[in-house]
Amino acid sequence: MRTYKSLWWTLIGVLTVTFSILGYFGSEIYRKAPPIPDAFVSENGKILTTKDKILDGQTSWQSVGGMQLGSIWGHGAYQAPDWTADWLHRELINWLSIAAKEEFGLPYESLSKREKHKLLYDLKLDYRTNTYSSESGNATLSKRRVTAIEQTAKYYNALFGGDPALQPTRANYAMKEVTLPDADRRERLTEFFFWTSWVASTERSPGGATYTNNWPHEPLIDNKPTSENIIWSIISVVLLIAGIGALVWAWAFLRTEDKHPTAPKQDPISTFKLTPSQKALGKYLLAIVGLFTFQVFLGGFTAHYTVEGQGFYGIETSEWFPYSLVRTWHIQAALFWIATGFLAAGLFLAPIINGGKDPKFQKLGVDILFWALIAVVIGSFVGNYLAIAQTLPPELSFWLGHQGYEFVDLGRLWQIGKFTGIVLWLALMLRGIVPALKQKGDKNLLALFAASVIAIGLFYGAGFFYGERTHISVMEFWRWWIVHLWVEGFFEVFATTALAFIFFNMGLVSKRMATVTSLASASLFLLGGVPGTFHHLYFSGTTTPVMAVGATFSALEVVPLILLGYEAWDHYSLKNRAPWMVKIKWPLMFFVAVAFWNMLGAGVLGFTINPPIALYYLQGLNTTATHAHGALFGVYGFLALGFSLLVLRYIRPQFIFSEKLMKTAFWWMNIGLALMLFTSLLPVGIIQFMASASEGLWYARSETLMQSGTLVTLRWIRTIGDVVFIVGALAITWQVTQGVLNLKRHSSVDYLSGQTKSVS
Repeated sequence: MRTYKSLWWTLIGVLTVTFSILGYFGSEIYRKAPPIPDAFVSENGKILTTKDKILDGQTSWQSVGGMQLGSIWGHGAYQAPDWTADWLHRELINWLSIAAKEEFGLPYESLSKREKHKLLYDLKLDYRTNTYSSESGNATLSKRRVTAIEQTAKYYNALFGGDPALQPTRANYAMKEVTLPDADRRERLTEFFFWTSWVASTERSPGGATYTNNWPHEPLIDNKPTSENIIWSIISVVLLIAGIGALVWAWAFLRTEDKHPTAPKQDPISTFKLTPSQKALGKYLLAIVGLFTFQVFLGGFTAHYTVEGQGFYGIETSEWFPYSLVRTWHIQAALFWIATGFLAAGLFLAPIINGGKDPKFQKLGVDILFWALIAVVIGSFVGNYLAIAQTLPPELSFWLGHQGYEFVDLGRLWQIGKFTGIVLWLALMLRGIVPALKQKGDKNLLALFAASVIAIGLFYGAGFFYGERTHISVMEFWRWWIVHLWVEGFFEVFATTALAFIFFNMGLVSKRMATVTSLASASLFLLGGVPGTFHHLYFSGTTTPVMAVGATFSALEVVPLILLGYEAWDHYSLKNRAPWMVKIKWPLMFFVAVAFWNMLGAGVLGFTINPPIALYYLQGLNTTATHAHGALFGVYGFLALGFSLLVLRYIRPQFIFSEKLMKTAFWWMNIGLALMLFTSLLPVGIIQFMASASEGLWYARSETLMQSGTLVTLRWIRTIGDVVFIVGALAITWQVTQGVLNLKRHSSVDYLSGQTKSVS
């Protein structure tokens, strides 16, 4: 411990400071969340809606897929509108139309510029003025605004209720017919949409920004970036440059090169006798590639819905498998197979850590965990289907069907099941780690690995801090603990430490280098990663300090990614350290891809949308999807597949990877992903960005723009990238299936020469 004392204290200090910041400003979100008035009332005192009805509307929205059908405050799917921006714009247009007829007896379009300016001034005054009283708990709405709300609600009621006149619009939005059959629940849904737009148009304090920091961009009421938005954006860029400079100097002056140890003549890990629990991991690998293949085809299905909203090449599919359902399955399948890849890697290492033997009943635990995961996958998918089909009773939808929140869509019961499975994995891991920690010798690397395992096991529980009727600002805070902190933070630390542990056990790097690299990387990742959680919450009903913290620290998240080119080369060069490394070539290549996409997908594309001024115009557009695909699959997908190939190499030691299949898998997936991003998603996002900046978010997500010839063509072009990617996905699925089931090609390996001969 003494050798690494300063690194440990740095890591402890980083965690203490960053979680203090996250906790303090998290409590700020609770204190300053936009109010849900006890009632919205008209000027004559008539109650228009209540807090309970608005929350009923929130649950109605969750039941139809929530964030998988359009978005709220910019978070969710990209085909249907952002309901907040769309409602707000429609209500404003209705208000202006009503006012023009009342005051001038003409349509608004026929008024003179002077008359229009007068009405726009009145409009801004009516909408931005905060009439909420904390004493009465009510908010008062003008007569004219009440009429505008009623007209807007009729449109949404017809849209979600299956009005034949709006069938083309539903097709353009990839909505199924009669999305929400119950008339009362549709009324509640419109009241929830209204409240989200009220929050986005009402000033938190007189003369200040709205509750959503003036998001979305809406010129009609001067919703435009705040001065704080611009200031903290500039600061974030300056900090990024300063952070990169500091890291380069530290890298140059503080880094010490350890001489690589002499590589052993035989792979040390292959000298361990396979334990029963390790042999049982084959079914995990089959589940990983099975879910991966399912997810990839669902991705193509989902993408096609963006050009043919209710069908698949002429086959009407939306009544059974609507866009909101297949997108839910697409995202959930990704999370399941990626997480399973990480779990399998940990379970493979546990017996090695334990001296090459299984703790008692370890195989039984591995088997139980596998079938528990399968039950959660099937149960959650069935629940998603029943919820979106509106078959489940409303009171059971959140628990058994669909929570409505992107990345945590599975019903709460299945979420509990998933957490239970992760805790079981944690127990299985600790049964191998704890005895090893008690032995003499340098245990610093193992201690860090144990800490990352514990964090993965427990931090998923953050998803239980919100419920079905929790305020959406508070819910967003905890949701991003899972999506950002759990996945992008602690999974990153686990992956770095696990790879260092593997390479050390192979005899390819010294224990000192593995430990120093892991401790330093953990501090760098978590310094920006923990408070950087707030960069997802700039416009989710939070205050300026939350924006400031998010902008500042999210810039620092990018800093360590500049060294990933070196990491990629370091991983790639390992294949030349020993002849037997020829059998590790393809897992190493996948780890090289991880480093590349971490730099490009997470770093470049991530920072593109991170500064507040950028995200103000880009939130909810296909630029976000570009970053999401590049980071989620490019980093964590390739990492999970690399782990799977590594585990396969050891549990089937005589299996030979097919060069033809692996080259196809590796290059076609990388090229297919790049084609998806740079020939379709990013160009669409850039065109939307121009529309958002010039006209407003409502227009960037409107059917007018999204169904324009250029954007439809760009979405069709994505098919090329999808097909290329699918070919690569099928190649790796077939390779893993061959290996696990012993279908083809085995080898006799000369570990001195590294030469491999096929045997039958």
